Amino acid sequence: MDIDYRASSGYGRDTRTGIYRHMGGKDLDDNVDGAKLLVSKYGVQPDKIGIYGGSYGGFITLMAMFTAPDVFAAGAALRPVTDWAAYNQGYTSRILNEPQNDSIAYRRSSPIFFAEGLKGKLLICHGQVDDNVHIQDSYRLAQRLIELRKENWEMASYPAEDHGFIYPSSWMDEYKRILKLFESM
Repeated sequence: MDIDYRASSGYGRDTRTGIYRHMGGKDLDDNVDGAKLLVSKYGVQPDKIGIYGGSYGGFITLMAMFTAPDVFAAGAALRPVTDWAAYNQGYTSRILNEPQNDSIAYRRSSPIFFAEGLKGKLLICHGQVDDNVHIQDSYRLAQRLIELRKENWEMASYPAEDHGFIYPSSWMDEYKRILKLFESM
């Protein structure tokens, strides 16, 4: 299932503004509702549902794994934002305001503050020369998972890759890891 995120273009005002002051709120609810639909209408086993995505999709994957851990058994977060306060100010301030003026919006929207909720298996993949979502974001999350003594996660970093991978060998490696993750459910 491929879900258009809240704030995607081509929708009405309520959808476009649905993430204001809370990224990972209504947009995550859309993914949870999608998972419930798969179970109720299509007979998918609830313990076999995974989620993955890159960039904003990686962020949503982390929020799903940390705040809806009973819905998603596994997740692959590719080049994810883990703390919106460390991301592009111009983009983020339009949605969450300024961090110093709206710390509540940043805290409830940043996966790093919910890492203790991880139950399922998590894969994090990130390019080391990413100049959009810096790899330090994923390193900070990795450190947090270590501090929480979580053992059901792994991280792969790609030394020659930016935000949008360009090397076929990197794509192949990343998707082999994702396949292995989902086959292990």
